[in-house]
Amino acid sequence: MRVEDFDMFATLLKQRSGLVLTKDKAYLLESRLMPVARKWNMKGLDELANTVRTRKDEALLRDITEAMTTNESSFYRDSKPFDQFRQLVLPRLLETRASKRSIRIWSAACSSGQEAYSLAMLLLDEQAKIAGWRIEIVGTDISAEMVERAKAGVYTQFEVQRGLPIQMLVKHFKQNGDKWQISQQIRQMASFREWNLLQDLSALGQFDVVFCRNVLIYFDQPTKTKVLESIARQMPPDGILYLGGAETVLGITDRFKAVDGQRGLYTPAAGGFAAPAAARAF
Repeated sequence: MRVEDFDMFATLLKQRSGLVLTKDKAYLLESRLMPVARKWNMKGLDELANTVRTRKDEALLRDITEAMTTNESSFYRDSKPFDQFRQLVLPRLLETRASKRSIRIWSAACSSGQEAYSLAMLLLDEQAKIAGWRIEIVGTDISAEMVERAKAGVYTQFEVQRGLPIQMLVKHFKQNGDKWQISQQIRQMASFREWNLLQDLSALGQFDVVFCRNVLIYFDQPTKTKVLESIARQMPPDGILYLGGAETVLGITDRFKAVDGQRGLYTPAAGGFAAPAAARAF
């Protein structure tokens, strides 16, 4: 790939998705954009690059952006965040939201929906505690293809084997050929929509809990700051933010602070999240 083409694609992706590509990732750019070139009946990446320069085709730009977006997810990924949610976060929310009996959860960069559906299955197991409550799970992703996959709730054998306990598979999924579809009951507990984290988030509304795990690692520091501060504006003072195990707010923003003793959990700096008495030993 020509250096000037790499620089052009890298700039385009940074502007549209926040993704930062370094020169050592040229091979990744080539392998993921060749299928886009073929889809658009182009001979190769040179023609693709020239077309992008001369014709601002939004559909083409979307295909390029989606091709480079990492869509990595699995059910109950890393497990600890879901243990924290069940034993620490949910009990606290049931205390503090008792008057309005409503909880909103956001799965940001949700890919094909496994994180959102993992939360839905977890909440269904706790249905005796949340009877009469309005629980809303919203999943968003920059990729239209991933959003449609999430809405369908259909997964391959490989995908359901990654992190999903067999009892959950039997209980909540129906096999159809070589694919598995999650039950309508679970699908109705989550909604999905296309959204770019670099956009204005205000239209999404306020969220009590935000899962934004393993997303910031692809951004440079100014973009990380922008995204975290945008998220902070969509949360109440006692909300909870989940980041990935390798991610932090230190040196990036002062809008969040870590929850004591809970790796990966953050709360708005202006407020605070206190564990319920029954869960403080967790």
